[in-house]
Amino acid sequence: MRGNSDTRGNIGWLQGGLLVLLFGALAACGADTNQATAEDTNAAETANAVETSNEASGAEEEVDSFRTQYQALRLVKVVGDLEHPWSVAMLPDGGFLVTERPGRLQRIEDGRATQISGLPEIHVDSQGGLLDVVLHPDFGSNGWVYLTYSGGDAEGTATKLARGRLEGDALMDVETLFVQNRHSDPGRHYGSRLLWLDDGTLLMTIGDRGVEPERAQDPSDHAGTVLRLTEDGGVPEDNPFVGQDGYAPEVYSYGHRNIQGIVLDRDNNRIWATEHGPRGGDELNLIEAGNNYGWPAVSLGRDYRTQEQFGDSARVHEDEMTPPIYEILPTLAPSGLALVTSDEYPRWQGDLLAGGLGAERIRRLVVEDYEVVHDEELLLGKVGRIRDVREGPDGLIYVLSDREDGALYRLDPAEW
Repeated sequence: MRGNSDTRGNIGWLQGGLLVLLFGALAACGADTNQATAEDTNAAETANAVETSNEASGAEEEVDSFRTQYQALRLVKVVGDLEHPWSVAMLPDGGFLVTERPGRLQRIEDGRATQISGLPEIHVDSQGGLLDVVLHPDFGSNGWVYLTYSGGDAEGTATKLARGRLEGDALMDVETLFVQNRHSDPGRHYGSRLLWLDDGTLLMTIGDRGVEPERAQDPSDHAGTVLRLTEDGGVPEDNPFVGQDGYAPEVYSYGHRNIQGIVLDRDNNRIWATEHGPRGGDELNLIEAGNNYGWPAVSLGRDYRTQEQFGDSARVHEDEMTPPIYEILPTLAPSGLALVTSDEYPRWQGDLLAGGLGAERIRRLVVEDYEVVHDEELLLGKVGRIRDVREGPDGLIYVLSDREDGALYRLDPAEW
């Protein structure tokens, strides 16, 4: 089940090991931690925020123009006044659906936001709230919108998956499709990204929930996993652990800390994911069915309290754990991941764009033969915390900034 991870592993685990010490101080500024995390913002938010309205509006505005190593760009604000936006999905008519973590779903058209009604009950606390949004692959005929969110109460919450049919400005026929199998204290490490595969199944990431990272090494627990589900939230018959004692049948891979970026490279049939490390140790991983990615038994990051290395690196071979392709240094606090396939950016084709929260930038990663051979910083400090990065059906790159007055931006190619 480990594929060609042995070849990649020697590169991934060895690179950056010494650099963790060098960049330890920088990591503290941006990493997603088990104590005060890069994700933690506005812990005082409550479910009451769901009832407030949002007046996001305005025409598109070019806010900057600049050159990168291979591409000149114009930074265009599509819409502002979004409260901690978390995810964006592109509608067939050219509009957008944007989730706001305090519990709102906004439709963006012509620079204006309209709140969508009919959402499930959402528990908002720190990192928890309304999270990812994706459209069903046949959205044009069935109208299904899929959402992840934190549900529960002050005693315990879980990552949940629901869907509803978009009709006008409302979700209809809303149903909960999946609930994580163990609730935890609210507020930390929910994941939670969704990704459709070409076979019609749906990947869903769930974080280790922060308080008990060891849960990520228990494959009967949904915490710290990538799940693979049917479109109705069921278990595909060919999932890697179906019928095995001690394994939840939904699990596709495990040993993850908190994946908040995931994308499919269709040309090469590869699933890429970016994952929060502790102090240092942010990872780019190639997700393969049945693999254990090591957290917290093995990590290139360091414990926030003790500054000691997590686990024993020798276990990567002894326990057949899969190492990362690349450790992202200095700390990125990764969220949102896109693959460039568009002709709009000819010298970026095939590159990964990894958004960063604490680092307030995008990292353009060039991957050749399972190795990152080039790493360029983009948008450093230009929009603040970057929550989501997507390539739209128009071939352009869209970026969400995670702020109280967040915004949706577009990167337009410009003349060199």
